Amino acid sequence: MRVITGIMLLVLAAIPAGISSAAEISADNIRFIEYPNFPDAHSTWGSIGYSSQHDKVFIGVTNHRDKVGLYEYDVAADNIRLLGFLPELAHLRPWQWQGKIHSRITEGPDGAMYFSTDGGESREEFLMNHPQGYNGGYFMRWDPAGNRFTNLGNGLRYESIKDITIDRLNGNLLGISYPQGHLLLYDQERNDVRDLGRVASDHIPRVLFSDKFGNMYYDDWRQRLVKYEHDTRQLLFNPDSVAMFANTPGYRIITGITGFAEDKQTGLIYLVTYSSKLIAFYPSRLGFGKMVDLGGVYDGDKAPYDYYCPNLSLGANGKLYYFIGGHGKYAIKDQTVLMEFDPQTRTKRIVLRFPLDTISEVTGHGVADSVGNLYFCGRRRAAGAVDVGESGASRPFMIIFNPTRAIDG
Repeated sequence: MRVITGIMLLVLAAIPAGISSAAEISADNIRFIEYPNFPDAHSTWGSIGYSSQHDKVFIGVTNHRDKVGLYEYDVAADNIRLLGFLPELAHLRPWQWQGKIHSRITEGPDGAMYFSTDGGESREEFLMNHPQGYNGGYFMRWDPAGNRFTNLGNGLRYESIKDITIDRLNGNLLGISYPQGHLLLYDQERNDVRDLGRVASDHIPRVLFSDKFGNMYYDDWRQRLVKYEHDTRQLLFNPDSVAMFANTPGYRIITGITGFAEDKQTGLIYLVTYSSKLIAFYPSRLGFGKMVDLGGVYDGDKAPYDYYCPNLSLGANGKLYYFIGGHGKYAIKDQTVLMEFDPQTRTKRIVLRFPLDTISEVTGHGVADSVGNLYFCGRRRAAGAVDVGESGASRPFMIIFNPTRAIDG
């Protein structure tokens, strides 16, 4: 079943000085795909991932209340389907309810897709120790080969698991809990969860990532990388913070990294931060590799740190693509912009612009298929809505974008 929306692009005009539009990228380069059989859905977060073994994209969609749907998009067949809702798939009892999938959906060395769950609403925030409050998040697994779902178990009681990443060599998972900010290591072979301790305080950064050496990374409240090293099985803390603009407010530093994308040929990992910086990270097997400051995500009239970008992807052409906008923070008033950044020349430009009733916020980290299509989770402002928060004032859809060719469909 293929469900596609039309695209309404705002006319490119009044672009700030120093930023150019890209005539070669148009509405033909992008598609929106709706999620079938979930009429009250209104949110997706970083919950998207690509299976290279099965050529499929997986997405977690929620109504932020009592339904969390898992979707599969078959790239070759151009078909999207609802695999089911988590309570039934994971055999959850009513008191084990989950509000959403906030984590990325990541491919393991066994070809299965892994993710974690989150409370995501006031029953978690205010009823932590109450029987009707939140029991805690779970590590979960979907095997595309056998269409088999496995509930791998609970992390910490009363704690969400906001995001995970995977050791690509042995399949172990590293997750971050909310609200206390504990790193949780799930050992696949032992089917065991270890609490590695608390690494955050006032805010819980939402993004973890891994490298080709099997190392896994988080960043703490000072925006310093925390590494779980595959070879030594130790936690390492980088003494230096990830680059930020001078005078960046503290609340933007403690929020940390908001997106990443990897060059699979070289192992270079690009990062984007809540303080609006682009970073090139060169990981090493042992210790910390170097980080290079590539500059800001946007050159506009606001303070350089005052842009919101919870997504990042790397095109087959070697250029970075990201959407700026969401949570009331936009580069251009009432518009979401799709940016192109060339790491070689460090030049950036707007390639497309959208009104908020077309795209209001975009998430997703480095999700790309074998032919160069980039995938993101999108939301748009619902008709008549004033804002696009978690109250149901938005509608979710999947975005497919290819910077070098038109997309069929």
